[in-house]
Amino acid sequence: MTSESNVLVDRFPLRRTIYMSVVSTLSFTLLTAAMARIEIRLPFTPVPLTGQTFAVLLSGAVLGWQRGFASQALYVSAGALGLPCFAGGAAGTAYLLGPTAGYLLSFPLAAGLLGWLVEQGASRKVWTLALALLAADLLILVSGTSWLRIVYGRSILNQWQLAFYPFLAGDVLKVCLVGITLPRILKHYREHDPVDC
Repeated sequence: MTSESNVLVDRFPLRRTIYMSVVSTLSFTLLTAAMARIEIRLPFTPVPLTGQTFAVLLSGAVLGWQRGFASQALYVSAGALGLPCFAGGAAGTAYLLGPTAGYLLSFPLAAGLLGWLVEQGASRKVWTLALALLAADLLILVSGTSWLRIVYGRSILNQWQLAFYPFLAGDVLKVCLVGITLPRILKHYREHDPVDC
């Protein structure tokens, strides 16, 4: 990465070292596991509200596509191998066949997509970052909804009611938190490139 990188982690000291890449990647793996502990069960859907999506979006926005993808791939792999890092401390490959599998398996792709868009300059402005965040978030929601459709075989409308609509308000909040703060943080590292709202 050059000094003009749009990726926040590349603005830190030691950004070009393998050590920094490994530490930053593992940090977001652990952050996603920690955010999975924030869990609210809803009576009408098998999918809980968690903080995972926030960590997924943040990983792509802060790390770029390769490290963002890797952090979430490590997260999903760790849970599949038995580490209790999924929602509610769940773990195991059987969990990846349950109702939340579509969401979980899309985490690396969503982080990678967002990271790539950030690398292309989406983080320079609030509105372009918001669109990139929205695209990544929709990827997660549509993947989760599609998986539930396959598993439960209910109507498309019913699956959207179970797996998409209940999470919109929380996801809009997550998009706003990342979308408003990240460009302003980057501005401190790139004073000659002002943030346009």
